[in-house]
Amino acid sequence: MALESLKLVAKKILGSTIVDKKLVEEIVRDIQRALIKADVNIKQVKEISDSIRKRALKEDILPTLGTREHVLKIVYEELVKGIGEGFELPLRKSRIMLVGLQGSGKTTTAAKIAKYFKDRGLKTAVVAADTWRPAAYDQLEQLAKKHGLVFFGIKREKDANKIIREAIKNLEEADMIIVDTAGRHAFEDELIKEMIQISNELKPDYKFLVIDAAIGQLASKQAKLFHEAIGIDGIIITKFDGTAKGGGALSAAREIGIPIVFIGTGEKIEDFEKFDPRGFVSRLLGMGDLKTLIEKVERIVSKEKVDTEVFLKGTFTLKDVYNQIEAMSKMGPMRKILEMLPFGISLKIDESMAEVTQEKIKKFKVIMDSMTEEELLNPRIIDSSRIKRIAIGSGTNPQDVKELLKYYKTMKDLMRRIKKGKLPFRGIRLGI
Repeated sequence: MALESLKLVAKKILGSTIVDKKLVEEIVRDIQRALIKADVNIKQVKEISDSIRKRALKEDILPTLGTREHVLKIVYEELVKGIGEGFELPLRKSRIMLVGLQGSGKTTTAAKIAKYFKDRGLKTAVVAADTWRPAAYDQLEQLAKKHGLVFFGIKREKDANKIIREAIKNLEEADMIIVDTAGRHAFEDELIKEMIQISNELKPDYKFLVIDAAIGQLASKQAKLFHEAIGIDGIIITKFDGTAKGGGALSAAREIGIPIVFIGTGEKIEDFEKFDPRGFVSRLLGMGDLKTLIEKVERIVSKEKVDTEVFLKGTFTLKDVYNQIEAMSKMGPMRKILEMLPFGISLKIDESMAEVTQEKIKKFKVIMDSMTEEELLNPRIIDSSRIKRIAIGSGTNPQDVKELLKYYKTMKDLMRRIKKGKLPFRGIRLGI
């Protein structure tokens, strides 16, 4: 992603021995290149870069900061200001209507929102009201079934309003109802008419526009059209992982004054997070987002009935590592966890440690069943001869046992560093 190159800006600032006009101009150019490549609106790029240049060269340095930290703080603050505010969706009874063009990811997003709030204690339900795309009903039903979500739909029903009316009757006990509506390949009168009819029938508390990050600067035109047609309360950006054009969607939200509510960062239902501009910019600069990471850890471990203190302190042994590893696997790929850590405390992890599948978890459990009580409580005593015995007893090979021990050590290290984590420079706590 083009925005990822902003990490080099932060490293350049912190690695400089002299912070002068020449360095400021260099980092401003680097920021401009990164933002333009990411399809951020040119006008916004100019506003951000002009503010950084002006403040960095003229603003007095706070007594608690050095010159480098002062400039980095300005870069951080102006990028946050340039992105705009997020949107805090309250935990209360509400109806959400999703709109957007076909292919933007509305159906998957409906399930992601439902799962997100189900994990936070709400009774959530998804409604299949996309009568235009034949596969939408089946897709949403399968996602709901897989993740334990309440689903409502009327298969082959072409009247979206009838589906909405029946859904409201049948889902009275739901705290949050998320409605997936039809899209089109292009913005047209028929789509506007249907959106208005559904909105009048549903009377949603929130209307969210779902935008694909990859569409770049077209996001601005799309957002304006939808906002003028039915009034949008917030934007959800999907497929934000691996695209060089994500800045276009960020620009669109800022340009028309609509907050970003969530961002989808991958295909899995867990690859979904509340948009926090401060944590987001902090991550872009390579300084982590410990607030989001700790929230994710606490949500997962509470659901899995794992001792949070033991988990975060990194004091767990192999005796209880099965639950710990299973919980960690539900947080997503290790690479994404590391992105939330400040670059001063990140770990080097090989590809085999990047993601633990359910198959690996089952294998790890079998391996641990072949260990003695002493080995489970004190993994340090497991030498090559014990590894060989454990492998034979579990029907695996020594490499599998070593992989378990390596993963255990990595998790223990990672949690300790998160608990102690501080940014590697004075006076600034970004995104925390």
